[in-house]
Amino acid sequence: MISFNVPPFTGKELEYVKQAVDNHKICGDGPFSKKCHAWLEERFHSQKVLLTTSGTTALEMATLLSNLKKGDEVILPSFTFSSTATSVVLTGATPVFSDIRPDTMNLDEKRIEDAITPRTRAIMAVHYAGVACEMDTILDIADRHGLMVIEDAAQGVMSTYKGKALGTIGNFGCFSFHETKNYSMGEGGALLIRDPKDNEKAEILREKGTNRSVFLRGQVDKYTWVDYGSSYLPSDMNAAYLWAQLEMADAINENRLRTWNRYHESFRDLAEAGRLELPVIPAECVHNAHMYYVKLKDLEERTAFISFLKSRGILSVFHYVPLHSAPAGERFGRFHGEDRYTTSESNRLVRLPLYYNMAEKDTTAVIEAVHDFFKK
Repeated sequence: MISFNVPPFTGKELEYVKQAVDNHKICGDGPFSKKCHAWLEERFHSQKVLLTTSGTTALEMATLLSNLKKGDEVILPSFTFSSTATSVVLTGATPVFSDIRPDTMNLDEKRIEDAITPRTRAIMAVHYAGVACEMDTILDIADRHGLMVIEDAAQGVMSTYKGKALGTIGNFGCFSFHETKNYSMGEGGALLIRDPKDNEKAEILREKGTNRSVFLRGQVDKYTWVDYGSSYLPSDMNAAYLWAQLEMADAINENRLRTWNRYHESFRDLAEAGRLELPVIPAECVHNAHMYYVKLKDLEERTAFISFLKSRGILSVFHYVPLHSAPAGERFGRFHGEDRYTTSESNRLVRLPLYYNMAEKDTTAVIEAVHDFFKK
C-alpha cells in the first residue's frame, strides 16, 4: 500500500531527543527551542518567532493578540481546516466565510471588501497548498479599513510571495509542524510576529499569563501572574525532533519539489486533453510542494477515482468539506455572498501521495494508476 503521507524523518531526530533528555531540560523553551527560534527568525527574516504546541494554538494566539471579542467579525475562506475558524470562535467573534478563487483555492481577494461591515476586525488569509494568497491586495484592503491580517500559513513553511516568506507579511503568521506537514515535530507550530510591540504580550500569553520570559532573560528578579494566558509552548523534546529537520530544510524542500514536478509533467497530457485540472502557481508565488492535487470533473468522478486508486494500493484523500456547510459552521458563522466556487471546487479536488523521500517506484505507480483510470 502506498501511504498518502509519511512523516518526515532525517535520521538525527532520536539523537537530538536523547540530548534533550540527557540535559534534564525537556520542558518548553530549552536549548533546542532556542535553536529553532533563531533559525526560523533568521531564515524568514521575522523579528520574532515563538514555537507553539500546534498550528491551531498559533492561530489562537494570533486572534487573542488581535484583541478580537464578542460581536467582532473576521473574514476567512470556508475552504480551510476547522482550526482557522475555531480560533475566531474561541474569542467570541463571528467567522464570515467568503468565496475562493478556483485557480489557487485561496480566498478571493476581489470579494473581501464586499464582506466588510462596521464589525469587521480582521482578515484571515489561508495559503492553501503552500501557495500564497494575493497579499498586496489583502494588505491594501486591510490598511484602508483598519483591519488586522492573520496569515494561516500552516502549509506554507518555505513558500514565498514576491520574495517574502509566508507568515511574515501580515500582522501575525501561523505555521504548523504537524506530522502531515513538510517539517514536523509530531504536534507543534509557530507564531510569527511582525510588530515588536506585540512581543511581550505574546510571551505572557504563551507562558500561562506570567512574565516568566523576561525573568529568564534576567530583566526582572522574579516572575508573577500579570495577564490572561495559557500554556502554548511545546516540550523541548518536540523542538529537538524539529531541529533535525530544520538543519536539512533545503534538502527536504528540494526532495518534495522533485516529486511535485514529476507529477506535474506526467499529468500535462491529461490536462491538455481536458481529463483533469492541475494546480496553478501564480508568477509571484514560490511554493513548497506541500501537496499535489488534481481536480476531476465532479464529485461522482472523484469518488470513483479515489476508489480506483485504492484498488491499486494507493491512498488518496479529498480536502476539505467547506466549513460553512458543517454543523459548527452553520452555528457559529455565516457565508457572505454567493458560493460560486467553494463547494463545487472542493467536490472535485483530490490529493495524491507526496512526502519526503517518497520512492521513485511509488511515484511511478501513482502516475501509471492515474493514467489507467482515464483509459478505463
